[in-house]
Amino acid sequence: MTTEPEIRSGYVVIGVDTHKHIHVAAVMDSVAGIMATLTIATDTGGFKQLLNWAESFGKVLVFGIEGTGSYGATLTSYLPRKGHKVVEAGRPDRRMHRMNGKSDTLDAENAARAALSGLATATPKTADGAVEMIRELKIVHDTAVRDRTGAMVTLKAMLVHGDDQLRASTNRMTQIKLARHLAGLRPRKLTIPEDALRHSLPTVARRWLALDAEVKDIAGMVENLVVETCPELLERFGVGVDTAAEILIVAGDNPERIRSEAAFAKLAGISPVPIGSGMTSGKHRINHGGHRQLNAAIYVWWG
Repeated sequence: MTTEPEIRSGYVVIGVDTHKHIHVAAVMDSVAGIMATLTIATDTGGFKQLLNWAESFGKVLVFGIEGTGSYGATLTSYLPRKGHKVVEAGRPDRRMHRMNGKSDTLDAENAARAALSGLATATPKTADGAVEMIRELKIVHDTAVRDRTGAMVTLKAMLVHGDDQLRASTNRMTQIKLARHLAGLRPRKLTIPEDALRHSLPTVARRWLALDAEVKDIAGMVENLVVETCPELLERFGVGVDTAAEILIVAGDNPERIRSEAAFAKLAGISPVPIGSGMTSGKHRINHGGHRQLNAAIYVWWG
């Protein structure tokens, strides 16, 4: 008994399900369908292994990668340098998970199907320039601001238990004056609750001062990068450094990937979405998706 030879087009797409320590890839021929899968390490050696493996099946049209902005960021940066096109495959539909189950191999196969069918078309950020530097600094800045706020809330909550003189002397102080004043308190012997308070307040105050200096230092770095990258954005009425930074972070180092104002509006979650059919056609609502930080920045700008 003879078997018919497998028909292949020689053109393949690669789907990749990304994780912290391993990536799982699936190769899909445009005619023959899913052909094989591969698990690689998340390092340069693993990436080279993936490329050699993928190219052994034919001409690679595109890589569809899940998580291009997280676990897949390094691979997403590596592949274009080797001359390959990359698209963001996105997460599989939950309905598909319920129907077919979930595994790394299935997710890689779904990513390949999305890339081949044209459902995955978003060009990921290159993350290789000044905007990536802004993004990394903003992460540190925003967490420091949050921790600084928490430290001040703790200071004021602890002051409620201070003596009359301490509470009266600090009642109308600004935050920085309050922190400097409390940081100068000299602890006493640790025998009564008031002594513990005089140990605790300077510690939290010094923490607030350190975080405040960190916030101001990083904010200066972000401002310099924003001015160097896109000074004309800051010339717009109502656009400050924070708003400009969020806009740049969403656009990325390759803003040409956002092809129109409509695409930018959808990305920001401010585009209209049709909600009617038949007798109710023509009705719309605001898109509830999009990048939440950019959406908030735009509403601050317009507000």
